[in-house]
Amino acid sequence: MDLNTSKTLGGIGAILLLVGIFPYINYFGLLDIIGIILVLIALHDFSSYYKENGIFNNAMYGVFAGIVGIVIAAVIGIAIVLPNITSFLEKLYPNWNGSWSTISSLSGMTPVTSNITFKDVEPFIAAAIAIVAVLWIFAIIAAIFVRRSLSQVSSKTSVGMFSTAGLVFLIGAALTIVIVGLIVIWIAALLLAIAFFTTTPQQQQPPTATPVSPPATTT
Repeated sequence: MDLNTSKTLGGIGAILLLVGIFPYINYFGLLDIIGIILVLIALHDFSSYYKENGIFNNAMYGVFAGIVGIVIAAVIGIAIVLPNITSFLEKLYPNWNGSWSTISSLSGMTPVTSNITFKDVEPFIAAAIAIVAVLWIFAIIAAIFVRRSLSQVSSKTSVGMFSTAGLVFLIGAALTIVIVGLIVIWIAALLLAIAFFTTTPQQQQPPTATPVSPPATTT
């Protein structure tokens, strides 16, 4: 694929990541998924063009780390919540028979919050803390790989905005433990879009031949 087309795809992908922050138009994270795929395609082409495997490999490691983090967080949440949800609902709705086939009947019942103690909600608090911790750790790991990839792109294209975007991604990931981290990541996506659209492909220079001295002549 022509590198000019690739950088356009990367820019569009970064813009989709920008728009993906708005939940009303980003159904089930679809825009984010498409954006990530387009950016990966662009980085794959950059990797092939500049013969630098680390550009694409590091980006893939970052995406893989993010997926692993989401899966682990989901497993932890399910493992903690499922064994405790039935007993919690039985306390909250004393008239419920505990059968999940009649779960729809809860909408017509009045919850009795006075039955709930801290011990009842403790497993859910623990699940929330564990999920946030896992997602935060893997977000930082993913951002480290993404930064490596974008730093390599910056080195090959001489566009410093790629390196800046990678650094801001890492800072945003570290700050996702608080809300401001999402804003920083949004800024990083904006910088990445600018970097892609302002890239001018640099031609690879052929290796310089080492001059060979003529053999010395003897008199």
